[in-house]
Amino acid sequence: MHRIETTKMNRRTFLKKLTRTGFAAALATSLAYGYARWIEPSHLTVTHHTLSHPLIPKAFHGVKLLQFSDLHLGHYDSLKRFYQVIDQINELEPDLVVFTGDLLHEANRYPHTEAVAEALAGIRAPLGKFSIYGNHDHGGYGTDIYRQLMERAGFHVLVNEHTLVHRGQEAIAVAGGDDMMLGRPDWAKMTAGIPPATYTIALVHEPDSAIETCRYPIHVQLSGHSHGGQIQLPFIGPLITPPLSERYYEGFYHVRGLVLYVNRGLGTTRVPLRFFAPPELTVFSLTNREK
Repeated sequence: MHRIETTKMNRRTFLKKLTRTGFAAALATSLAYGYARWIEPSHLTVTHHTLSHPLIPKAFHGVKLLQFSDLHLGHYDSLKRFYQVIDQINELEPDLVVFTGDLLHEANRYPHTEAVAEALAGIRAPLGKFSIYGNHDHGGYGTDIYRQLMERAGFHVLVNEHTLVHRGQEAIAVAGGDDMMLGRPDWAKMTAGIPPATYTIALVHEPDSAIETCRYPIHVQLSGHSHGGQIQLPFIGPLITPPLSERYYEGFYHVRGLVLYVNRGLGTTRVPLRFFAPPELTVFSLTNREK
């Protein structure tokens, strides 16, 4: 016959265990908040990828294209950190630089536009610097402020248009669409006049726009807007996905014949936190793939 012994927990022991559990939970929460508030937002990552396609001209083999996005300057981020980002971009020695929107969090309230323009002007990219509007660039009466700032910095602001980037006798197209939320995007206008069989890279702020982009002769779409979800939890996924980034929020996707890449951005929005979604610079190496 088995004898079963039970131990009764008295009230004092129970309260001690409850206190310890509560303290451990509070400590874990504080550590997680400290990491998400101060450590990860400052942990800049550089991701390297290869874009390979038969239509990439041989003259562009090995060309480095750098994408950065969503700085949201003025929303918790300092100029000091912004200058560090600019230094990092130049250290990577890109040939071509693209910015995919949301430079200032509230353009009409930001006091350091001249300093930002001067720093962006210092980015070196021998094949050109291109940018598009994000929703925050149009918002807060920022449309003209953003365009003037980026043009002073030497960026070509693309609004439903494209440009041909030449290297020797060969070229690729870089196209840019207006913001979907506060602008007037026009894919037909953006792609009109691109020579047939030209490798085309489109810059569109909101990634879910790829559903429309894939209907046009565009090979790659580079987007931002999502911040990579900004806060991601294991087995749950992203907690913060702005409108038009719910479907595609981070990294590579294939949307019919289109390759989409979503950059996690550099700043924050809504809350000044990042968790399992560190800020990102992306470097793409172009390679010619024989048919």
